[in-house]
Amino acid sequence: MTTVVAGILERGGEVLACRRRGDQDHPGKWEFPGGKVEPGESPEQALARELREELGIEARIGAEIQRYEFTYPGKKPILLIFLRVESWQGELDGSFFAETCWRSAERLGELDFLEGDEPFLKFFCTG
Repeated sequence: MTTVVAGILERGGEVLACRRRGDQDHPGKWEFPGGKVEPGESPEQALARELREELGIEARIGAEIQRYEFTYPGKKPILLIFLRVESWQGELDGSFFAETCWRSAERLGELDFLEGDEPFLKFFCTG
């Protein structure tokens, strides 16, 4: 089973959300930054690498918030792991994505997120 990690970056009471480019799977959908765990990586190592690649930051990964399996139609199941990002260094470079924004947890649901993120949003946004 493929494991996918997602980072929850918080700043001033808001959470970072990223919108996929048109040339990516699920174009235009919103997500949290992250990606697939490569062989030999821990989820924390994978998220640190993905944040470096996608946002150009060096991140200190914190505690796991939630994990669950999800299956997109016609695909194999994936294990999604959501991790808190304790801190980071560097300026966020959102050019990997079509768009990035900071939203309060209560307002994240206004964005058209990937279906796989919806269970997390229900958990995270309702406390």
